[in-house]
Amino acid sequence: MDGIKYAVFTEKGLRLLGKNQYTFNVESGFTKTEIKHWVELFFGVKVVAMNSHRLPGKGRRIGPILGHTMHYGRMIITLYLGYYIPLLDREKN
Repeated sequence: MDGIKYAVFTEKGLRLLGKNQYTFNVESGFTKTEIKHWVELFFGVKVVAMNSHRLPGKGRRIGPILGHTMHYGRMIITLYLGYYIPLLDREKN
């Protein structure tokens, strides 16, 4: 589970829970196939589909030096009906 950073609980993320979709921030170097395998193995669920996009890193300045934080990705994972992730699903608890 090194690739998955944490679950995202935004307004959209909470709305997607009703559609059996879960949102995670992931490391940018991992593929959809790797993340799908980890989610199915760790949570014991079946994944129907995955949507992803990359979020840009934020700019940082330390004196005259301009840099940026690391990029990361966000995955929206759709599960088959009947499957859910119990720690993240607020409606079922």
